Amino acid sequence: MTQASSFNVPGTYLFDGDMAMKGYALNKMCFSFNSAANRQAFVADEAAYCRQFGLNEQQTRVIRERDVLGLLAAGGNVYYLAKFAGILGLDVQDLGAAQTGMSKDAFKQMLLEAGK
Repeated sequence: MTQASSFNVPGTYLFDGDMAMKGYALNKMCFSFNSAANRQAFVADEAAYCRQFGLNEQQTRVIRERDVLGLLAAGGNVYYLAKFAGILGLDVQDLGAAQTGMSKDAFKQMLLEAGK
């Protein structure tokens, strides 16, 4: 896992080909959440749903623990993870806040200041 260096934001990782391969099953599962029926199936039995997509032990654990940094380290792509976050009532800014250890409001303020 390679820590991003060109834009150093704590908790971010370079999503390269190796990470894409590592996270393929996890990202495929999260993409499936575009379907309401799949979201319902996941909520009904998370463990079975993870097995259906072939998640490894690390990926299954971080899904169960709702560990955003762990999901990224396990090869998760934030755009696919947003589908998972939606099931939990979270958005991409919630994920960014969790990545950086900030509150959502502090994260939003950081983004505003960075854009100036």
